[in-house]
Amino acid sequence: MTPQETLSNVEKALDEIRPFLISDGGNINLLSIEDTIVKVQLVGACNSCSVNQMTLKNGVEATIKKYAPQIEEVINVA
Repeated sequence: MTPQETLSNVEKALDEIRPFLISDGGNINLLSIEDTIVKVQLVGACNSCSVNQMTLKNGVEATIKKYAPQIEEVINVA
């Protein structure tokens, strides 16, 4: 998969999960993709939410891996 295809697939995954984050008063920004690591920034209510790591791993990371299986990890950059 080319870097452009990876970017496109990661963006599709974020588009799928974003409405759920927005409904809770938050959002997510894609910062970068470095090899197999995706760096994101949780914003709004998601930034200070007590379960944001669970959301990041079980929601965001799982959805991204569904679209781009080569991704190994998603990291929130505060």
